[in-house]
Amino acid sequence: MKLKYEFIDCNTTQSTLVRLLRFSVATLAVLTGACTSYDSRKESDASIPPVVEQSIKKENNNTTTTRKDVEIVPKNELLSIYGLKSHEHFVAVGWSQIPYWLRDNLVETLPALTQSCKALKKYAVWEAICNKNIPGLSGPAVKDFYEDLFVPFKIVNEDGTESGLITGYYEPLLQGSRTQSNHYPYPIYSVPDDLLSVDTDQYPSFKGYRGIARKSSGQYLPYYTRAEIEQGLIDLSGKELYWVADKVELFFLQIQGSGRIELEDGEIVRVGFAKSNGHPYRSIGRILVDRGDLPLSKASMQGIKNWGRENPTRLDDLLRQNPSYVFFRTLSGALDGPIGSLGVPLTPERSIAVDNRYVPAGFPVFIETTQPNSQQLLARLMYAQDKGGAIKGAIRADYFWGFGDEAGRLAGRMKQRVTMWVLIPKSLVKEK
Repeated sequence: MKLKYEFIDCNTTQSTLVRLLRFSVATLAVLTGACTSYDSRKESDASIPPVVEQSIKKENNNTTTTRKDVEIVPKNELLSIYGLKSHEHFVAVGWSQIPYWLRDNLVETLPALTQSCKALKKYAVWEAICNKNIPGLSGPAVKDFYEDLFVPFKIVNEDGTESGLITGYYEPLLQGSRTQSNHYPYPIYSVPDDLLSVDTDQYPSFKGYRGIARKSSGQYLPYYTRAEIEQGLIDLSGKELYWVADKVELFFLQIQGSGRIELEDGEIVRVGFAKSNGHPYRSIGRILVDRGDLPLSKASMQGIKNWGRENPTRLDDLLRQNPSYVFFRTLSGALDGPIGSLGVPLTPERSIAVDNRYVPAGFPVFIETTQPNSQQLLARLMYAQDKGGAIKGAIRADYFWGFGDEAGRLAGRMKQRVTMWVLIPKSLVKEK
């Protein structure tokens, strides 16, 4: 693919750009997307409502540079250092080609940038960026910071299309205890001792299990499924971190991948994703819709929770249709947010989960989409600080809404079309 980077002459009169983006409504897609399981979470049932069409008049910002046609591509270091599949899905553009770039309050991105710097400054290119006086930036200086140090690339899918799917996730609050009781009967487990990671190049059959296995009689086998774990095929005594009151909430905690537990004495502890059993996630929302138990319009996270509470005798069978299972670890309560796959706390409404085969971890990504289940514009700069099992493909993202019920409501409704641009440090690009 030829990557063109166009510089527009300052004397060139720019015409108003009106683009009409209309996308087909997904009729029976029950994709799920809520985060930090990053396995099951990103495949969350929290995002089942039909995809909202976009029909928003675009604006053209007034950023201009000097006219010159140059092919700009990422350097090979970007692929080798950050593990990208290729750079063929990046198309270099000018800043004026990012709609609404000038509308975003870029000062609000600085906390997320600071978090990314904690993980990325080990690389020389990022050390130079992160050693800038980031806390001292304000107003137009933030825009200049990004435009001076980065080159924007539009992300395209492997089939050449320019839009994809964005869903949402959040950090829930559960009621729990350190000890089991009739009121708190459901355990949150830490990682079992017999759960192993294997080299999928040496054992390719485990690629479908994310390299997770157990060993029996000298042979590697897939780890136990959710049903097998809940039916006691493995003894997890002593691996209980906490006990919670609600089985449905526990299931969705595994989908989100992180959360907080309010204990009986009022103490609040935080748990985060540690490992999964490696099995692919199967959407229980899709199952409910396919068998006629829920209409598509009610197959949101909230709708699924309600169905579970109204059908307690059928709940276990439904949940066990999803073989994926998540194990947790206790996190420090002093953290600014749940820990994403980048290893840093997530920033509400500035962190997203992406597929790191296509989008480098920690990098800034500008998104254009709409608010959950609406036509209201949502266009802002985010940071790719998480990943998940259901976040697959170049233009695919999971939007972190933050903590609590309102964040959960927004995450549960979000299933929108999205366009994405990644900002790559200038020292990692070259003229072809």
